[in-house]
Amino acid sequence: MSHYNFKKITVVPSSKDFIDIVLSKTQRKTPTVIHKQYAIGRIRTFYMRKIKYTQQNYHDKLTMILTDFPKLQDIHPFYADLMNVLYDRDHYKLALGQINTARHLIDSVSKDYTRLMKYGDSLYRCKQLKRAALGRMCTIMKRQAQSLAYLEQVRQHLSRLPSIDPNTRTLLICGFPNVGKSSFINKITRADVEVQPYAFTTKSLFVGHTDYKYLRWQVVDTPGILDHSLEERNTIEMQAITALAHLRAAILYIMDVSEQCGKSLEEQIELFHNIKPLFTNKPLIVCVNKIDVKRIDELDDERKKVFDEFKADGISVMEMSTVSEEGVMNVKTEACDRLLAQRVEVKMKGKKVTSMLNRLHVAVPAKRDTKARPPCIPESVLKKRQAMDTGEKPKRKLERDIMEEEDDDYILDLQKHYDLKNDEEKYDVIPEIWEGHNIADFVDPDIMEKLEALEREEELREKAGAYDSDMSDEDEEMKEIRKTAKQIREVKGLIMIESKGKRKVEKPHLPRTAIKLRERQMERKMRAMGADVEFGEDSHLGRERSKSASRQALKRKRSESRDPSASRQRSSSRTPRDKSGIRDKEMGAKVRKIAKKAQQKNFNRFGKIGESDRHISEKKPKHLFAGKRKMGKTDRR
Repeated sequence: MSHYNFKKITVVPSSKDFIDIVLSKTQRKTPTVIHKQYAIGRIRTFYMRKIKYTQQNYHDKLTMILTDFPKLQDIHPFYADLMNVLYDRDHYKLALGQINTARHLIDSVSKDYTRLMKYGDSLYRCKQLKRAALGRMCTIMKRQAQSLAYLEQVRQHLSRLPSIDPNTRTLLICGFPNVGKSSFINKITRADVEVQPYAFTTKSLFVGHTDYKYLRWQVVDTPGILDHSLEERNTIEMQAITALAHLRAAILYIMDVSEQCGKSLEEQIELFHNIKPLFTNKPLIVCVNKIDVKRIDELDDERKKVFDEFKADGISVMEMSTVSEEGVMNVKTEACDRLLAQRVEVKMKGKKVTSMLNRLHVAVPAKRDTKARPPCIPESVLKKRQAMDTGEKPKRKLERDIMEEEDDDYILDLQKHYDLKNDEEKYDVIPEIWEGHNIADFVDPDIMEKLEALEREEELREKAGAYDSDMSDEDEEMKEIRKTAKQIREVKGLIMIESKGKRKVEKPHLPRTAIKLRERQMERKMRAMGADVEFGEDSHLGRERSKSASRQALKRKRSESRDPSASRQRSSSRTPRDKSGIRDKEMGAKVRKIAKKAQQKNFNRFGKIGESDRHISEKKPKHLFAGKRKMGKTDRR
């Protein structure tokens, strides 16, 4: 198992709490009342149940502790060694072993006293055997007080450990204390490691995460290491050594040539050679930090030779400053590239790649004659290649480069890449949706050509004099027409007002002959004024009158059928929601029945009358939780 979730380990109670939890559960979950007149078989069963239930509770809880805590032989060697450094492997195994022994002892006690209970010949003897069994189980648990307390401390510390995946892409930072390891991880990740101007500020492993080439990378910050033998290293230093030994990562050994860390350059190089065996088969970069104070070029010749030796051995030396951030991202990029290249190389050497290559077959066409057929490359491609080789065409500036140049002043502008005929129209604001419709559905691609054709036609009409007619002759005639039209509108308005008044006030209906006589008189009057009108059902006014009457009748009918509790009116053209998609009355009745049944089921489940019922019933009925329990079923609790 490469990765272990230590945060899911259950809490380990103290021995006193352990006993209280188990005994109270036995008292609650098993019958508590027995009488002298019971048959001896029933009494034995009563007390046997108590013993077995207590033993089962102890067994389950102890088994959970043993399964939740990681076994050192099952987890990754990095975690196994880290636990050995932090908690001592022998002490940890001993504590788990004692818990396992206690579990077996409790099981054997239960087995022995259950066998003795079969020979109990009275209520008193059975009760004493039960007390003895439970007492011995509790004594066994009291002896485990130290083991349980130690395991709880281990659990708390394990839950605080950072989540490190030993098999993922990892950058590991190491070096003397106070050389700038934590500052570097804070710059390239979102981690917030404490940084102070004194040594051993970082006392444990810290993990940050970063992205490079669309991949997730984990960056591990280790505590500072001092230059002495392995036996003399303390717990803080051994965490860093464990990480260096077991994690497949790119190593960043950070040095401080300004010697502000309190250690000379010679001591830092000595430490590098001391822990160099841990860097075997791992990409290694020596990072010279604090170049804002002192650079490698400013060192004397003897000290420069050391870095020349590093380069001669194939070790990359890079300069950076976590204060001015100069070279920080270059170091990260170089480390990531090296680790990726190494992982690809390892995979290529594996058996899986060989098996994949064996499946591939590349077909090579055989020559059919002696005629040469060179590859045909288009001239445009050849020109582009020549331009790239000669360096005539500059490299296209990417949006990322512009963002890095402008820094905080950068604003993402996507409209500048719009491919339009007129560049001036790039920044025109056009809504995508207008009045609930997509604008693109109504845009005619040939609209500009049609508009130009219309403009040309308009120009031709103007030149032909289509709009130059003299309107002065028609002025008098138009005045008469407008005057007559005004009178007609006034008479129509009076008729409409009169018809509205008739609808509002209930009057006795006139005979049909009288109505027709009146209509004929109105028709004569209107024709005398010059308006050609007709009355009756087929006429314009008759249709209007019938339309308004039918509209009013429809409105009255809707108002009668509408639910009085509805607060807002519904559009007359739209089908009601409760009738939408319903074929006939039978189907509507069926839908209403199903809806009612579902509603009742939902409310009945919570014991509610309806939607407005907010009553919360009593959570703990007193009669179920008070007083002594009697013999009988316990499942209702």
